[in-house]
Amino acid sequence: MSRTRLPLAALSLASVSALALAGCSQSTDASKNTGDTVASASAATGKKPAPFSAGPVKVALVRQSGAGDYFEQWGNGAKAQAKALGIDLTVYDAQADNAKQATDLSSAINSGAKAIIIDHGFPATIQPEIDQAVKKGIKVVVYDVETPTKGVVSTEQDDASMAQAVLDVMSKDLGKNAKVGYVNVAGYAALDKRNTVWAKEVAAQAWKQQFKVGKVTDSTATDNVPLVSAALTQHSDVTGIFAPYDELAKGTVLAVQNKKLQGKVKVFGADVSNADIQQMTAADSPWVATAGTDPSAVGAAVVRTTALELAGQLNKSSVEFPAVAITQDFLRAKKIENMDQLRAALPALNLSQVSTADWISNVAH
Repeated sequence: MSRTRLPLAALSLASVSALALAGCSQSTDASKNTGDTVASASAATGKKPAPFSAGPVKVALVRQSGAGDYFEQWGNGAKAQAKALGIDLTVYDAQADNAKQATDLSSAINSGAKAIIIDHGFPATIQPEIDQAVKKGIKVVVYDVETPTKGVVSTEQDDASMAQAVLDVMSKDLGKNAKVGYVNVAGYAALDKRNTVWAKEVAAQAWKQQFKVGKVTDSTATDNVPLVSAALTQHSDVTGIFAPYDELAKGTVLAVQNKKLQGKVKVFGADVSNADIQQMTAADSPWVATAGTDPSAVGAAVVRTTALELAGQLNKSSVEFPAVAITQDFLRAKKIENMDQLRAALPALNLSQVSTADWISNVAH
């Protein structure tokens, strides 16, 4: 059975199947202000290759975005990079309607786009349209979507590195033989990959997993509070909980606080955004570590990857974006309150050297 990928940083992703809003948005506006600054483009020095040498290039972005500011930042980065490259970008967003995403993809195929970027989605729903686009000679670049179609360029966060980065902190904090809890959902490719790393770490650390709960909805954080609260009622002796998606982590944090266990139970999450930073640095927050990529930089890098593929210069079929660990102690010590400050303090988030060339004006942070 095909499984969807979650950014996870991306599910902020609230899931691809249960996203916050409904309807399709089409836009070429890259200037929307969300409180998250996109860096100015670095100047291109090389000569533009075809098809960019002939003027604006039409590209479609077909999305399944979710709740939280991760997707918004990702989209802003993609739009800003498209503008810097001279790409005429049309954005479609199905927002929870899988059938609509298939329709959006059909519309993109018939729009005259030279390339289509697919940002999340269920392979079972959109696979026929992916095959159709490739057969028509349209360049297809997917982000966090698993597809067997040859000729498609796959881009994604390195979910294994994301989970391992956080679990390295968790193992250091908790030590061996600790009683732990787990909040996750099966069936999403990114979460499944993180689960594989979790299973290995549990065995390596001889942790005693006391419970596993979790679900993805259109209100993932809120809907997981009662699940985690009930688990903590039965297992209040756990010392740490791993919730490898930021909306799951937010719900876990609220449950720990509701049970007044924030002095005893540490939460280890995944993904990073402005909202995540605010929750991690709040007084008495039990969320002590996460790992993630910069969503704005990732969105921009996916667009650059598409540009290189259009120019015949990519020369590979996949691009991964590595994650970095981010601790509560680091955020507080550096007085970091938002993604802009985090980028300045943690240069490892900068993807400016990923999928670039001298003819590309690069807006990665």
